[in-house]
Amino acid sequence: MSRIGNRELNIPEGVTVTVDNNVVTVTGSKGTLTFEYKNAVNVEVKEGKVIVTRKNDLKTSKQLHGTTNSIIKNMMDGVSAGFKKELEINGVGYKFTVQGNKLVINAGYSHPVNVEIPSGLKLETPSATELTISGIDKQLVGEFAANVRKVRGPEPYKGKGIKYKDEHIRRKEGKKAA
Repeated sequence: MSRIGNRELNIPEGVTVTVDNNVVTVTGSKGTLTFEYKNAVNVEVKEGKVIVTRKNDLKTSKQLHGTTNSIIKNMMDGVSAGFKKELEINGVGYKFTVQGNKLVINAGYSHPVNVEIPSGLKLETPSATELTISGIDKQLVGEFAANVRKVRGPEPYKGKGIKYKDEHIRRKEGKKAA
């Protein structure tokens, strides 16, 4: 029995949720998101709440029950408050710069790495070593942040590389001179 799938989602102030032909549309102050769900589940909007139920007890229905509920919850949170990921880069000469719709990363390679910024995301660089990614789609924000981090992941000896702001990198001691 899915505990996440059984929760009733309260619709926040200023957010409208409509269900039409297996498509959920969530509109808020920050924008609009749509999601097409599978036939294995039902989505209903009643009295300011969104209720997700499954049609049968097949394995795929059980899997999609909680997933659909979580996706709709994240959509409501995104259009009302938005999502944000903060990254920082450590190393001599390492920096982030935003040029138009590209993010230029200098991360110790012989060339700068250019990353295309997807539409729907907003990037800010408070300093040359910090990057803030914000948007209304949780999956898009998280995936872009992971792709930027993948350019030069943090290493455990000197701590150089790109990491999330709240991430703790376990440090290693390294070789000792005899």
